[in-house]
Amino acid sequence: MTLRRKLLLVALCTLALPIAGWLYVRQMEMLLREGQEQALVASARAVARSLVVTHAPLPQGDTGWYVQEAANPITVDGYGDDWAPLTPWSQPLGGRGKLLLAEDKDWLYLYVDVRSTHRTRADAGDANALAADHLILGLDKGGQQRRYLLASMAPGPVTARPLDPPAQKLPDLIVAQWQEDGSGYRIELRLPRSLALDGLGVGVHDASTNAGDDPQSVEIRPLLSYSGVLSKELAQLAPDNVRARVLAPQGWLLARSGRLGATAATVAEQPGWFASMVYRLLLANRLESAEPWTDEAPRLDVPEVKTARNGSPATLWRRGEARGSVVLAAAVPIGPANDAQGVLLLEQASRAVPLLANRALLGLLAISFGVLLVAGAILLAFATRLSIRLARLRDAAERAQANDGRLDGQMLGKFPMTDAEDEIGDLARSFERLLEVVGGYTDYLRTLASKLSHELNTPLAIVKSSLDNLEHAALPADAVPYLARARDGVARLGTLVRAMSEATRMERAIAAAEPEDVDLVEVVRGCAEAYRPLAGARRLDCVLPDGPLRLHCAPELIAQALDKLFDNALSFTPETGWLRLSLRASGDGAEIELANQGAPLPAAMHGRLFDSLVSLRDKATPGDAPHLGLGLYVVRLVAERHHGVALARNLEDGSGVAFVLRLQGMPRQRL
Repeated sequence: MTLRRKLLLVALCTLALPIAGWLYVRQMEMLLREGQEQALVASARAVARSLVVTHAPLPQGDTGWYVQEAANPITVDGYGDDWAPLTPWSQPLGGRGKLLLAEDKDWLYLYVDVRSTHRTRADAGDANALAADHLILGLDKGGQQRRYLLASMAPGPVTARPLDPPAQKLPDLIVAQWQEDGSGYRIELRLPRSLALDGLGVGVHDASTNAGDDPQSVEIRPLLSYSGVLSKELAQLAPDNVRARVLAPQGWLLARSGRLGATAATVAEQPGWFASMVYRLLLANRLESAEPWTDEAPRLDVPEVKTARNGSPATLWRRGEARGSVVLAAAVPIGPANDAQGVLLLEQASRAVPLLANRALLGLLAISFGVLLVAGAILLAFATRLSIRLARLRDAAERAQANDGRLDGQMLGKFPMTDAEDEIGDLARSFERLLEVVGGYTDYLRTLASKLSHELNTPLAIVKSSLDNLEHAALPADAVPYLARARDGVARLGTLVRAMSEATRMERAIAAAEPEDVDLVEVVRGCAEAYRPLAGARRLDCVLPDGPLRLHCAPELIAQALDKLFDNALSFTPETGWLRLSLRASGDGAEIELANQGAPLPAAMHGRLFDSLVSLRDKATPGDAPHLGLGLYVVRLVAERHHGVALARNLEDGSGVAFVLRLQGMPRQRL
């Protein structure tokens, strides 16, 4: 991984800042909401205590029949079409049917829908009417109760038969409509509002399942309805900008006051859809839907109301009706916790919570994003500058060393960034000192051969003259072999000294060679013809281009390099093997290749084969002069003198080795 990518990853660590800020804002938002919950619960408790102290008209007991307000005029015909808007809030009658009660300014309407697939029919006036399917209607007013029997043999009008003695405050005649089909029967009737009933009972008797029940039994329950008096009293006690509702223990709406709103400061500053989405996704906990809490619902059957009915306060955050708002609802019991007379529900809409949270979060995100961009840009610029400086240092180190391992003298003392005061400057100065030391040592090694050859000439001459004098002296017979060995060693040492002197002179000769325009085809062809007698039984092939191939070069140096390559290839080629000398054009220059059959090159020698004093030949036998490995070194010098390169590779089929001279030509001298 590059340095810039590493520093970019380091810059990404700054993402921890917005994450930590988001957690902090979320925690603050939660604390703010908890504070609002506690405040609203305290207000609800105070209002509930006030309702109890002022003896507000609250329901007694935890059962009752709820009378809804008639949304449309109701026609008493036994059909449920007029009751469709009220049907979602029907009240169950055991497991047999459902009951709906509604009222307008003049009438109290009752609608009963009984599901029964097996019918036993009888009119209300029949003697066996109590043994058939029928409905018992009980009325209560001022402590007086009276029951009525409703039964019918066929659909149509039905007159209820009183089962109890006449009562002064209750009617003697009740007319209803009876309709039925294959699924059951329906009864619809109305009573004057002037009766001002205190309670009502409805009992459904199925002849097929109520064999052991009392056919005349009915449970009288109080009537519950929306109270304008209680609503006015609630409006005086409820806080401003809060919607208050008093609910019966079963969740039926008894009173209502106020409306959901927001403060003037927040109304003019509504959050947009993006801010609302950010608040709901990143800050707020799960918000409940607003549909069950609608103002038109006559009953709230939600868990919070049930919790308050059992004596414990409950709070809930839900979505508001206005865009971007949230609503806090608090439900507390009215009366003793173990005997609640009802539930008080306070709802408060707030745009302040999402607005403040969104402002804090968006501000934090904007600052964090800006800091991240600035930090990333700074780190990227720093990494780019650092990479460029390191690349310059690397390029300078690579240019300081030539292909043959020699150091460029122009680079010594001119290493880049040595005047920098940071760690890279220290590294550059260390490289410069290292190159100076290596350059001096390399020059010493390069001149060591010439120095040794010069220094060894005099001692060798002394030793040789001493041996010559010993030959003329009378020596014991057993000393003669030792004298011969000494002369052989001196001869071999002299050969080594002459070879080192020859290498030094050859480098100078190669550097001083004069170039000319020649046809390489003729040079290579002449060399090939000269090598054929030396090849012996070996086959020598020469592959040349059809036309001339001219190059500005030193032909004697090229011929000398080919001599070295041929001598090297000949020593490794079997007696019946083959050699192939080829010439071809290559870009702006030429390429000469000499391939021979033989053992492949060791992998470890590919990069060292053209170095000085390196050889793959076997050690010389006693009496033979050692091979110094200077031939291929001369080949490399000739290639470099022609701005080319010398290469060695194994043939693809593994049959031998190929040595290649890639030549670009020598520069022309300016007149």
